[in-house]
Amino acid sequence: MSPLHGDKARIAVDAMGGDMGPAEVVEAVKLALRHYPTLNPITLVGNESVLEPLLRTAGLAGRNGLRVHHASEVVTMDDKPLMALKKKKDSSMVRAIELVKNGEASVVVSCGNTGALMATGTLRLRTMEGVARPALAAVVPRENGHFVLIDAGANPEAKPEHLVHNAILGSHYCRVMLGIRSPRIGLMTIGTEEGKGNTLITETHEQLRRAGEFVNYVGPIEGFQVFAEHVDVVVCDGFVGNIMIKSWESLVKFFSGMLKEELRANPMRATGALLSKGAFSALKERINPERYGGAPLLGLRGNILKAHGSSNRHAIKSAIHAASQIIKADMNHRIEADVARVNELLAQPVA
Repeated sequence: MSPLHGDKARIAVDAMGGDMGPAEVVEAVKLALRHYPTLNPITLVGNESVLEPLLRTAGLAGRNGLRVHHASEVVTMDDKPLMALKKKKDSSMVRAIELVKNGEASVVVSCGNTGALMATGTLRLRTMEGVARPALAAVVPRENGHFVLIDAGANPEAKPEHLVHNAILGSHYCRVMLGIRSPRIGLMTIGTEEGKGNTLITETHEQLRRAGEFVNYVGPIEGFQVFAEHVDVVVCDGFVGNIMIKSWESLVKFFSGMLKEELRANPMRATGALLSKGAFSALKERINPERYGGAPLLGLRGNILKAHGSSNRHAIKSAIHAASQIIKADMNHRIEADVARVNELLAQPVA
């Protein structure tokens, strides 16, 4: 059966893992079904006795092919990743991932414990043929659009081949989410001069240049270039990427709070702010981290989309929509083919 038809096209939503509780997840599903009429069917995974009353209250019981898959346990944010997998085998997170493994769904959306989600996904689904480590991809706003940051935290101790795979994974995801046919790939470093950076960067740079037939590599990129219109995919290891994404998110909150404070400082500024309300709303939408809802864990034999633990209904709605786009794109087969060709190329001796 094609992955675009039947139960394999379902979105499995971990309804219990987020900070805001299952009621917020149910409201997110309601919003998603209202905004996206052609959305893939959804299976909510969690405690039936909790979810079914919420669905009835929301008017969703039995609608739109919506199902509930019972799971009696919850992985909390305090659970250690491997212990959660061993001791909470009937958790909503584990059961949702198993739906993908068994072909009963095509993608998991979860706001749960990031470490547990990555560990469970990697152990249950396994990596694609030729891919050594999975990577988290995040969509971030920049000048005149958005870019994909990869890895945003899955693999903090990377090797050059991992970063080359990240470039392939990020390139395919950029095509799906941002509609860019030939994404420009940049390698995050501390200087664009030849030989600048540590051993990981210099070796990765050489390998990406050799792999130019499969990725549109345009060279190293520095921090001050990231938010300009230089590249469409920024490649880095998970240590650097996680610091970058969290710094950006905290900076957005900092400037938003500071701007509100300054605009309320006196009546004249408040009047100006009222007149500029449309511009501020447009800016807020452009930099809103909820716009794309989550970060996919790419490189596995199945799709996992990680949303923030603190995601509200609007962010979860966006994540569900992104999951639907991933299913329709069916990009995993293309990724495996490109990875296989690049691995074969890099295995050959340098001329």
